[in-house]
Amino acid sequence: MTHQEFIVRRAQTRDVPLIQALVEPLVQQRILLGKDRVVFYEAVQEFRVVEDLDGNLVGCGALHVMWEDLGEVRTLAVSEDWLGKGVGHALIGRLEADARELGLSRLFCLTFEVEFFTRNGFVDMGTETVDPAVYAELVRSPDEGVAEFLDLARVKPNTLGNTRMLKRLA
Repeated sequence: MTHQEFIVRRAQTRDVPLIQALVEPLVQQRILLGKDRVVFYEAVQEFRVVEDLDGNLVGCGALHVMWEDLGEVRTLAVSEDWLGKGVGHALIGRLEADARELGLSRLFCLTFEVEFFTRNGFVDMGTETVDPAVYAELVRSPDEGVAEFLDLARVKPNTLGNTRMLKRLA
């Protein structure tokens, strides 16, 4: 996916230190949860990155599959210099295309950036839950994102102030 000023592409292992550097200021501001570098390497195939025309990494985002029809948008970050220039929107578009390709029909995110995700078609989940049989399977996952989606008590300290949002894909 190419725009006039940037390119969205699949992440490569060489991008991991750059992804971590891009995310770090948001971790310091407690907007995103910090992750060890090994976790980024393990999930590199879930990431898309945005490069400016000089080859600098200016955005990233990941799609994590949670269930047969459900994925999570994770670690969405845009360089401060590139905010408001369509980078986040382009990333969401690519992650949605990836989700459709995988057969997903719903995307979840846990975010402070409610306005951004609302502009991109997400709605506040409120107290929405999942089918009890699906819940029984999901609750077995050690993944923190799944726990956040299920609104489990053990993740509450990490999710204070965040909004659980969902988008149904057409």
